[in-house]
Amino acid sequence: MNRKFTFLLSLLIMASVLMSACSNTGATAVLNEKIELRVWGHQAAAFNAADQAMFDEFMKQNPNVSIKYETFPWDVFIQTIQTSLPAGNTADVILIPGGYTCRYASGGQLLEVPADVMTLDAAKEIFYAAPLGGQTCDGKLYGFPAEYNIEYGGAYVNKSLFDAADVAYPPKWDNWDALVSDAKKMTTLGSDGVMTVAGMHFTNSDQLFTYFLAGILEQGANYFAEDGKHFNFNSPEAIATIQKLIDMAQADKIVDPIIFNAESEWTGESFAQGHNAIGILGSWYAGDAKIAYPDLKFDYVTLPPMMGSEYKFASVGGWGYVVGKSTKHADVAWKLTAFLGANQANVLAFNSTSGTVPAMKAVAADPKLLEAAPFIAATLPLLDAGQYQGYLTDPDQLAYEIIYPTILNALQGNLTAQEAANSINETANAMVDAAQ
Repeated sequence: MNRKFTFLLSLLIMASVLMSACSNTGATAVLNEKIELRVWGHQAAAFNAADQAMFDEFMKQNPNVSIKYETFPWDVFIQTIQTSLPAGNTADVILIPGGYTCRYASGGQLLEVPADVMTLDAAKEIFYAAPLGGQTCDGKLYGFPAEYNIEYGGAYVNKSLFDAADVAYPPKWDNWDALVSDAKKMTTLGSDGVMTVAGMHFTNSDQLFTYFLAGILEQGANYFAEDGKHFNFNSPEAIATIQKLIDMAQADKIVDPIIFNAESEWTGESFAQGHNAIGILGSWYAGDAKIAYPDLKFDYVTLPPMMGSEYKFASVGGWGYVVGKSTKHADVAWKLTAFLGANQANVLAFNSTSGTVPAMKAVAADPKLLEAAPFIAATLPLLDAGQYQGYLTDPDQLAYEIIYPTILNALQGNLTAQEAANSINETANAMVDAAQ
């Protein structure tokens, strides 16, 4: 080795050592930097308790990080993200409702999940398709689903009302007609002819929306038009589904849709007060019910398909953790987001505490889940049958301003199934056109 080469090699080694020292010093500085992350969520006792426990553990493991957890009532929360995200003035991490992620991702207000945190292909192996669909936009992953929003396939049942009507308990219905037959036996009217106990309460906003879409899918049809943007809500399958819902209210009389609906006698509160024997609602309510009504006795059971022989339904996806584009600490924000939504032990703790259905396959298969939340068992066999609802332009407008009030109006005797389907189809497609 000649002297010149040896000298150059020494310079290279020295430079490498210096660069390494600088790099390590920089890493240490970042590691020791005091960082505050803001996290937004909605006010829900079970959700908030589950998240706070994870925040406390994250801060314990990362003492340089403090987390400011801000929660809002539902209406205020929705208004806050609708105004703050487009303005670029938002929290670092948001627990965002299903169906909202792509709206803001397409507008550039959310960060894509870095590949070194998780790839979309890896996420497909970890999460169920329906909730993952709510965090996937144009083939890119934008967040981690915290839970599987499923308002389909399960119901709360009141043992005392079953026993009083001499109806077999726990119920096991072979088909939807058997379910309706039992519901009729438990429907109660007062001396004035006013319904005091609904045999089955299904006229909540989420349920009429969910079962309308599910009824179409169960019959092998699609609610999207050929372009994938507009809708086909007045198909024979859509009309048949609405007619089925009308018949349960008008012919079978298992619920009075004037008394029992989203604004009056909401399913969960009504069930807690003993005003319905079978309350169709997502299993998520069990977590809140245990806190609000600690003495309430209930079971959560599987329902048969309503319009076919196989389970098929659409899901809004579910709540998910995303990172706002305006964050100044993207690396730490993603570290927290992965800690919350991609760590199996933490996800298990969240779903167990909040009583929510897991979006993560491994958690759904973990026996510890049912030890903490046994009522979730009714929904677990259905999870593979769900699909993401797709891009609905404005999910809230479609569900709560178009489909729910129109079908409720039909159940109350003011529209035929055909008229309701035509109205939904026309108004929903006008919404799509207005957004283009």
